[in-house]
Amino acid sequence: MKKFKITLITSVIMSATLSQAVSASSHREAPNLTRMPTVDSTDFYAFNSYEEGRGDYVTLIANYIPLQDAYGGPNYFAMDPAASYDIHIDNDGDAVEDITFSFNFSQMLGNNNAGIALMVGPEGEQKSVGVPLKNVGGISMADQAAANFSESYTVKMTSGPMATGTSVSVTNTTSGGASFAKPLDYIGNKTFSSAQQYMAYANSHIYSAAIPGCDAPAKVFVGQRKDAFTVNLGRVFDLVNFVPVEGDSAPGAGDAAGFPGGITQSAMNDDLADKNVTSIAIEVPTACLTGDGNGVIGSWTSASLPQARILNPNASFDKTEVNGGAMTQVSRLGSPLVNELVIGIADKDKFSTSHPSNDGQFADYVTHPTLPELLNILFKDAVNTTLNANIETLAPTNFPRVDLVTAFLTGFPGVNQMSTVTASEMLRLNTGIAAVSADMQSSFGVAGDDLAGFPNGRRPGDDVVDIALRVVMGRLCYPIPVNGTDTDLGLCAPEDASVGNVPFTDGAPSNASMIGTSFPYLAMPLPGSE
Repeated sequence: MKKFKITLITSVIMSATLSQAVSASSHREAPNLTRMPTVDSTDFYAFNSYEEGRGDYVTLIANYIPLQDAYGGPNYFAMDPAASYDIHIDNDGDAVEDITFSFNFSQMLGNNNAGIALMVGPEGEQKSVGVPLKNVGGISMADQAAANFSESYTVKMTSGPMATGTSVSVTNTTSGGASFAKPLDYIGNKTFSSAQQYMAYANSHIYSAAIPGCDAPAKVFVGQRKDAFTVNLGRVFDLVNFVPVEGDSAPGAGDAAGFPGGITQSAMNDDLADKNVTSIAIEVPTACLTGDGNGVIGSWTSASLPQARILNPNASFDKTEVNGGAMTQVSRLGSPLVNELVIGIADKDKFSTSHPSNDGQFADYVTHPTLPELLNILFKDAVNTTLNANIETLAPTNFPRVDLVTAFLTGFPGVNQMSTVTASEMLRLNTGIAAVSADMQSSFGVAGDDLAGFPNGRRPGDDVVDIALRVVMGRLCYPIPVNGTDTDLGLCAPEDASVGNVPFTDGAPSNASMIGTSFPYLAMPLPGSE
C-alpha cells in the first residue's frame, strides 16, 4: 500500500497542466470545433484488451463526429479527407509522443467515381442522370455493388515526435495492400436486411494489420458505432438541473432511501442513448507500445487540418476546396471532458491546438478548479436546508488541489505513474496491470477497487461522469479500497472535503454489460430505420 502514498513537491504541482476530467466526454466542447464536427473528438479510450486470449494487447479507440442521429441521411457521416486523425503514445513520460498512428481518409463515388446514374425518360428522350443517394439498393457483406459512396483509409506509424519522426505504413494483411475500407453507416434495415446482416457487413471491415518492427499482428477498424458514453447532457448544462446525488440507498435499488430528492439511476437520463459516433480503433501488441519505460503509457488523440482552405466557387464532389500549408492541430482529447468542463471558455480553442508538453499554461484550471465552486453556489443553500445543516462550503478547500493533479496530470505511484513524471494531460495506462473481464469490472474503476479501470486508462464501460464528479468534489481525501483494503492516499484529509464521500451522480448508468467483449468493443450503431 505504500506505493499509493503520494508525495508531490511544489514544483511538480505548479507545473501541472490541466484536466481534472470533470465529467466525461467532449462532444462539441470548444467554440471553433462546433463548426467542424468531422474533426471533433468525442471520447478516447485506452485499456488492456479484455477479450479472451488478447491479454497481451492494448486497445485504443478514438471517437469522432458527435451526436450522430442514425437517420441523418442522405449523406450520413463521412470523415474529412483533408484531415489527419492521430492517436499518440508517450512511453517515457516526457509528454512528447514516441509513437503516433495516423489515419487518413479518401472517398469515392460508385461507377468509377462518376456516380451511379439511372436512365430517365421515354425512349428517344432518355438521359443518364446521377442519383442523389449513397446507395441504390440493398448492401451486404457479399454484395456491395449498390453502394454509391465509399470511404477508404491508410494508417501510418510515426516513431518519435510526429513532426520530425520516421513514418512507415501499416499494411492490411487481411485483404492485402496499404488501404483499408470503412463500412457505410447503418442506413437502415431495408438497406442491410437486418441488424445481423449489418453486423456481418461491419465485422468484415475488422482487419488484421502488420506494423513494421512489431512481431505480432495488430487489428484495425474504423466505422460507425453506438455512442458508449452516457450522460445527462441537457440537464447538466442547464445549471445542473437535477440534484446530482444518488437518491437510492444503492444505485438501482429503487427505494428512495438515499439523498432526499436525489436523482436515481435510469437509462432515461442518458441523452446520448439514441446517438451514434464514428470510431477509429486499433489493437496493438503491448510490447510494441511500451518502449524503454516502466510499462505505463500516456496517450491522447488529435485531429489536424491544413492551415489554409480555399473554397471552390464551382465545387464538385472531390473538388470542393484547395487545401494547403502546414497541418495544424484543431482537436485534442485525452482524459474525458477536460476541455468541456475544466478549461475556461476563453482558452478552449487554445487547448484544442496545444500539446501536452505545453500544458503548464493551463495550471490554474486544475489546481484551482471552478466546477466545485459552481456546484457550491448552485446547491449549498438547498443542501443545508434539506439536511438542517450549516456546511460552510461544499467545495473542497485543499489548495492547490494535489488530489486532482495526481489523478489526472501525474498518475498514481505504483499504479499509472510513468517512469518520468511530467505534469500533463494524458490518459495514462499501466500495461502491466492485468485486464479484468467484463463481468468482473467495476464501473467506478480504481475507486471501485478495480485497478484496471479509470483513471488507469479508460474502458468504455467505466462511468467516468460519476467517477469524475466524485473526485472533483474530494473523494480522494477519504480512504479508497485497494485490493479490498481502505487506503489513505495521503493527498488530502476528510476535513478538506465536506461532501467528499457523497455518491455524486448524473443518474445515467454506464457499465461493461452495455459494451461488447471483443474488438472493437463498442456496440453496433443504431439503424436509421428499423
